[in-house]
Amino acid sequence: MRPPRALEEARDDALRRPVHDARTAAILGIALGVCFLVCFLTGLYSHLQQHPVGWLPIPPRPASLYRVTQGLHVATGFATVPLLLAKLWSVYPRLFRWPPVTGVAHALERLMLVPLVCGAVFLLFSGVANVSRWYPWGFYFPAAHYWVAWITVGALVAHVGAKAAIARAALTRPGHPVAAAAPGTLGRRGFLGAVAVAAGVVTVTTAGQTVAPLRPLTLFAQRRPDIGSQGVPVNRSAVQAGVVDAAGDPSFRLRVTGAVNRPVELTAGELDRMARREAELPIACVEGWSASARWRGVPVADLLAAAGLEIDDGVTVRVESLQASGRYRASELNHLQVRDLDTMLAVALNGERLDLDHGFPCRLIAPNRAGVLQTKWVHELVVSRA
Repeated sequence: MRPPRALEEARDDALRRPVHDARTAAILGIALGVCFLVCFLTGLYSHLQQHPVGWLPIPPRPASLYRVTQGLHVATGFATVPLLLAKLWSVYPRLFRWPPVTGVAHALERLMLVPLVCGAVFLLFSGVANVSRWYPWGFYFPAAHYWVAWITVGALVAHVGAKAAIARAALTRPGHPVAAAAPGTLGRRGFLGAVAVAAGVVTVTTAGQTVAPLRPLTLFAQRRPDIGSQGVPVNRSAVQAGVVDAAGDPSFRLRVTGAVNRPVELTAGELDRMARREAELPIACVEGWSASARWRGVPVADLLAAAGLEIDDGVTVRVESLQASGRYRASELNHLQVRDLDTMLAVALNGERLDLDHGFPCRLIAPNRAGVLQTKWVHELVVSRA
């Protein structure tokens, strides 16, 4: 059954406008492809940070690498929102063609649009919600975000393969026949310019949660990194973690156990006296904000040396928090991170004794590491050797 004549005429009329032609769609497609590639690669790196694999240990240097990649991931994700809306607006008249499919290959090409569009919408919606710390779902966000990203990128690769020839022809053809806009309507340049401005505004008003000169323009950013106890934001307080009594207990002891020659126990006071290492290190969150701070503490390597351990490539250290539960109550250090002297149990932040909400009596701080892995309220280091 054919669609109503009026619908066909409306579609044909729309396709004659520059904002819906193949050249506009191709330009937007390239911009979207670049943004998705940046988001995918930076997201993949973030996933490897939180779910490390033994054959690819994350190095501790450059110290700000995670800060840059995660900030880029969030900023690019926000910029993708207006690009995706513009792309969908540009190509939607083509969905009403008749017949809907012209063969098996065309049917498959159209079918692949379902995971591509649905996946892109899911990634952008859930990503923006995560930055806003709003979770109206019951699943584990990082895992869902990660696997949907693979599905979406797979569908994107198939879509690019199917449309590459059409896009190339549209971009190289001189004097496109529908390049001129009707009087009173938006032309291609005006439309693409408006999309570029929208993407730029969203990016600039988001990046202020990391880039200090843009801080006065912060609008969509979830955090200002200069607001918080001791000048650093707090995502999870001691009350929320249920560690107020345990962290303030005078009988607290930091223990170094596991595959060591002699277990070590240190009081909070002894840790404070040993803490002579100072470093300016960033703390960066999966939500996109980051802040630099001055940390003072005891290198993990020194604590392992006190336990009679020589650090080789087979050493890993599990850092245990006083938290009784929680997905990030413990984290793991590989041998490269343990060897770095700026990987330490910090007892002071920005010249002051560590606040309870920042992990008193001691917390892990290390270069090039996701914020959720900078374990707070540490009470035990458990050493393993391969």
